[in-house]
Amino acid sequence: MAPSVAILGTRGYPSYYGGFETLVRKLSPYLSDIGWDVTVYGRKSSISATDTETDQRIQSILTRGIESRSLSTLSYGLTSCLDCAQFRPDVALLMNVANGFWLPFLKARGVPTVINVDGIEWERAKWGRLAKLIFHSGAGLTGKYADKIIFDSHVIARRWEAEFGRMGTFIPYGGSLPGTLHPVDNLKKRRYVLMVARFVPENTVHEFMEAAQSLAANDDVVIVGSSGYGGEIEHKVSGLCRTSPRVQWFGHVSDDRRLFSLWQNAGAYFHGHSVGGTNPALVQAMACGSPIVARDTEYNREVLGEAGLFVSPDSGRISAIIHGLMRDPAEQSRLSEAARSRAKARYTWEKVLDDYSQILLRTIEDASLRA
Repeated sequence: MAPSVAILGTRGYPSYYGGFETLVRKLSPYLSDIGWDVTVYGRKSSISATDTETDQRIQSILTRGIESRSLSTLSYGLTSCLDCAQFRPDVALLMNVANGFWLPFLKARGVPTVINVDGIEWERAKWGRLAKLIFHSGAGLTGKYADKIIFDSHVIARRWEAEFGRMGTFIPYGGSLPGTLHPVDNLKKRRYVLMVARFVPENTVHEFMEAAQSLAANDDVVIVGSSGYGGEIEHKVSGLCRTSPRVQWFGHVSDDRRLFSLWQNAGAYFHGHSVGGTNPALVQAMACGSPIVARDTEYNREVLGEAGLFVSPDSGRISAIIHGLMRDPAEQSRLSEAARSRAKARYTWEKVLDDYSQILLRTIEDASLRA
């Protein structure tokens, strides 16, 4: 009999919102290929019923929730966990520690759980005091009730061992090697600066916007991303595009080949993420061979090693380092090759997906021994 897994805590399958959703798009068909029955919980607003990439073997269950920045994760997590507790798969894979509140429902029904804790959500600037408390409490409950824990970075693993006394399994994200792609929208190879990020303060978006004003005097600047809920940063980006004709805002890009082309052909990719572990966008930028300038954090240094340049979160420094890189084709080539080589050596989907399948099987086996 085929083992069954339910995946909870993402926007569903197939969805194109962020790193968790990319992982689910890769992992679900992989597990089906090797004999699993796969169910993915999601949100109606995030899934297209006519998506041509949908694998019909994957069962998609859409539950209800509250569509707001502060309540969506908790509310959708509750409804999906309640349904999953009735469904009782052999194992449940959950994303995000906010779902730690609902783990007791699954435990009471005898459903073993594996949870990817993501980053240190309670340190993100976008959350208020109450939301930070909720995430921290969810992390504590995750540490108490989860059968197994996945960390996507060694830095995150050390934090969890020190703060919650839990150890787990290191599984990062993978990158897809896209082959040679032509530049999009009349952009010229290595002649534009790129930023790809969700519009939240901890991604250094404000500082990059200030740097972009001076960078646009000499180079095209392409911005990919959105807040998902409108707001101040999107208003600021719109204003920058109106006043600086060399700045282009592409919004959220769900077409992988288009996004991969933007990374592959950029002269400099700025990665400003400051809170989290192994960032999926950074790994994919590396696989695409993008010359990378990253905010100097222990997370980004773990992923990039010597394959990038690092900068403090200061608009003047960001502008100066990117401007220098845009004038140095030899350094662009060196960084591009170093990033691609590091991604191939350390961050492949083949290894990532196999590691997920193995931890799910071990969790089922351990649960059967306890029964």
